[in-house]
Amino acid sequence: MKHRFKSAFLVLTLLLVTFTSMVGNPTEVSAKSVDVEAKSAILVDAKTGKVLFEKEADIALPPASMTKMMTEYLVLEAIEKGKISWDTTTQISDYPYSISANTSFSGVGLKQQKDYTVRELYEAMAINSDNATTIALAELVAGSEGEFVKMMNQKAEEMGLPDSKFVNATGLSNTDLNGKHPEGTEADADNLLSARSAALLAYHLINDYPQSLEISSIPTTKFEDQEIQNWNWMLPGMPGQLAPFSYEGMDGLKTGWTDLAGFCFTGTAERNGQRFISVVMKTDSKEARFDETRKLLDYGFNQFEEKELYPANHQIKDESTLEVTKGKEDTVDIATAEPLTALIEKGSEDQYSVEYELDESKFNKKDKLTAPIEKGEKIGTMKLKHSKDDLGYITDSSAAGNSVDVVTQSSVEKANWFVLSLRAVGGFFSDIFSSVVDTVTGWF
Repeated sequence: MKHRFKSAFLVLTLLLVTFTSMVGNPTEVSAKSVDVEAKSAILVDAKTGKVLFEKEADIALPPASMTKMMTEYLVLEAIEKGKISWDTTTQISDYPYSISANTSFSGVGLKQQKDYTVRELYEAMAINSDNATTIALAELVAGSEGEFVKMMNQKAEEMGLPDSKFVNATGLSNTDLNGKHPEGTEADADNLLSARSAALLAYHLINDYPQSLEISSIPTTKFEDQEIQNWNWMLPGMPGQLAPFSYEGMDGLKTGWTDLAGFCFTGTAERNGQRFISVVMKTDSKEARFDETRKLLDYGFNQFEEKELYPANHQIKDESTLEVTKGKEDTVDIATAEPLTALIEKGSEDQYSVEYELDESKFNKKDKLTAPIEKGEKIGTMKLKHSKDDLGYITDSSAAGNSVDVVTQSSVEKANWFVLSLRAVGGFFSDIFSSVVDTVTGWF
């Protein structure tokens, strides 16, 4: 009988352990299940830059044609500054013409002594990943590809791209250019980006120039008398046998491949107002880069949500009041001006807390506000804190997205001169009395 009881107890214990492991934290189980088969990968929130997943994201690798995201940025910047327009025309010099004539570079077949608009060249670059049109745009913007490369590296520094180096506008290896590599670069050099820097570059591109997505989302288009096709097979509306790769909300951004880089892809998709940016580098095949991207984006859309964590007018306990000097009142209440929302893993609300970061310039040496004070005056921010070690942001400035203004809840008028004088006199005698008491106390 005892043996049967022990056996039953053991079975129940095993069932309980199994059940507990199955119903544990769903976000932790899901995060562990994201097995991305790529040398390097990252997933970020496109609005704040918050990192949601990373795998060896700081390894600098050849990005192949993902390099063209920087070329796209600089062309769009030149348009914004009025240096060129979509209708500006240019002709093809000998160098890009030779690249276009080389079938190994998959050119669209550019012609010389023919005017091409910036729009035509940009579409061939962004949709078909054409190398010759990329060089033609670089020469138009900077005068030469060598000068354009200088602009690329300068912009990378401005953006704070970590682990990045640009040696040409296309993403080809300089060794493939048969001695025609850009002036100022080495003959055997290659562009380098980490997955983190590629994501940050994409972050700047789509946030600074959202129109880039209008072109990167085009599945097929006409270039002169031929149809060109987007290498991003995950776009909805891709023709024929590529349709199964379609992903809801996908509208960019840039594929890449060379022998050295392998197959890589910077993707972005938006659903119900939520956009993610994913990067996979050095995958095994054309298909694999899209399969691994799907894993990352599914993880983002399935496991994360934007949620209001703290309402407007929230006050931190025991920190809701500040002292005031020279006012009719001695204190003033503070609270948040608006709700604090954040992108979080579903069910993880209890892992967050908040803290005030007050503006020191608003306070005197005794840490008091000085009247007069206006109602609704900003005196700092309330910032979100995560109780566990999270993955941070791809840019430091993005972290400010998880904070809201802290403002005064009422006005405090300045006290009149008579009241201030009485307070000063009272303070003077109070100080004398305190000194006398201290002195007498010291005698005993």
